[in-house]
Amino acid sequence: MADGSNIFLDAVILLGGAAIAAPLFKKIGLGTVLGYLCVGIILGPILNYIRDGESVLHVAEIGVVLLLFLVGLELKPARLWDMRHGIFGLGGLQVILSGAVLSVAAWALYFNFAAAIVVGFGLALSSTAFALQLLEENGDDRLAYGKRAFGILLFQDLAIAPLLVLVPLLAAGSMELSMEGLQQLGIAIGCIAILILAGRYALNPLFGIIASTGAREAIIAAALFIVVGSAVLMQYAGLSMAMGAFIAGVMLAESSYRHELEANIEPFRGIFLGLFFIAVGLAIDLKVVIENLWLILALVPAIMLIKMIILYGLARLFRSSHSDATKIGFILPQSGEFGFVLFTAATGAALLDQNEASFLIACVTLSMALTPLAVKLGTVFISKGSSEEMDENFEGAEANVLMIGFSRLGQIASQALLAGGSHVTVLDNSADRIRQAQTFGFRIYFGDGTRKDVLRAAGIENAKIVAICTQKRETTDQVVKLIKDDFPHLKLYVRSYDRGHSLELLKVENLWEIRETYESALVMGRALLEGVGHSKEDAQIIVDDVRHRDGERMKLQFKDGLLAGMENLHTKPVPEPLLQPRHGSNGNSPSKDE
Repeated sequence: MADGSNIFLDAVILLGGAAIAAPLFKKIGLGTVLGYLCVGIILGPILNYIRDGESVLHVAEIGVVLLLFLVGLELKPARLWDMRHGIFGLGGLQVILSGAVLSVAAWALYFNFAAAIVVGFGLALSSTAFALQLLEENGDDRLAYGKRAFGILLFQDLAIAPLLVLVPLLAAGSMELSMEGLQQLGIAIGCIAILILAGRYALNPLFGIIASTGAREAIIAAALFIVVGSAVLMQYAGLSMAMGAFIAGVMLAESSYRHELEANIEPFRGIFLGLFFIAVGLAIDLKVVIENLWLILALVPAIMLIKMIILYGLARLFRSSHSDATKIGFILPQSGEFGFVLFTAATGAALLDQNEASFLIACVTLSMALTPLAVKLGTVFISKGSSEEMDENFEGAEANVLMIGFSRLGQIASQALLAGGSHVTVLDNSADRIRQAQTFGFRIYFGDGTRKDVLRAAGIENAKIVAICTQKRETTDQVVKLIKDDFPHLKLYVRSYDRGHSLELLKVENLWEIRETYESALVMGRALLEGVGHSKEDAQIIVDDVRHRDGERMKLQFKDGLLAGMENLHTKPVPEPLLQPRHGSNGNSPSKDE
């Protein structure tokens, strides 16, 4: 980096570059991560303005730490326990198989046996920062494949500890754990225990005392202290700093201060994580890349392809769909920041020389830089008609109104309920619609409203009323029947498909129905009347008369059938002419429905 007197100028240039590149790359569809990388490559290897990229990288790692803390805040211990199969099953197999295959490849190509193990398992670990940022940026962190990808990353965070312990054992040529190794293991277990106990018994009272003073800056300082302190504690234990922050986040997930912590940490997370991606670009050694260009260009895609195949196969083995397995394969094929740590440790233990470490770090960095492009490429292998899956997580989904289906009608109706102070649980089975709704601040849950277990999990037993806003007639009928069979006391408010559907729904007790286009069509009819010259008063009289006669026809049709009043006609029903109000009409001429 430039000399100390210019440190603020360096900061201004870094922030300015990020402010320009991130939105520009986002606009052209390449994502902010690639924009940050380009800023780092331009300022470092190309212009040679900032030379000490590794120092920036060490500082910027706090962005990864803050990211994992925020992820932990979203995962209560019970939820983390539910993910255990994905973490230890899928994640464990990924690390073992990818590490073994890449170790064999490294041994066959160049490295001795001990070094090959370090190289193979170092390359097998993916980048938590890159993958989680891309998941969040695309709104996929709540999708089923996003959860599974996170489980794999979490196991990799756990795996770095035994791998770091393995390095000196391989260097010594003995697999026996020394007294120093046993001591380090004891320190690690003790530090984890301290962190868990502090999170369970000390953090909430601490925040309670600070909050009572009303000093907002003290709460921010305490939040940063907890995140960084837990990270440093785990580093002392020989574990991942990010893992320490994650544990602290999980311990605070049930805290009443969770939302305050999230709001205070989020701005710092965004800035430092962007700086981390810039630092990765700064750390690229162009000299090493140029000297080994063809070898790197051959090896990096091969490494990524091997990991993609293993990830896809394991995801399918764990019953992910083809679409989800493909997405997992294309978002986690890169090597990650743990490779930097592991290869540096191996260099210190004389398992690798400096040139070998620089070459491997260049491969890791390039694979990280290619990740956003790999995610884009992955869409080619996913059929357009494939549906996305989300985890059915109904935590906090108890409300006095349950809305099933977030159609156009449901979206508008829910706004009225929320504006009136009602609590609404919205249930929908479209992952794309849920992602779109989240961008507007709606809290909706993924689930199939035709399943009784899903309705119970979504809190139907605590609801006073149920709004059914599904789009297909068959789905609506299925939901209505299910609720009336198992929860007959509930009042249903239902969107009907057409007039015939409304007549069928009127047979159900304790049910209110409306055709989705009916009221909007009447409003448009009134506007059209005003447009052709009627006064507002006359237009309203005509529309009220149409509504009245339609209601009378509905009563007659409900009693005697859809063709009630048509006994003397031998042609298809036609609409009545609406040239003027028909006061006193007997309502026996049904109109064609929308």
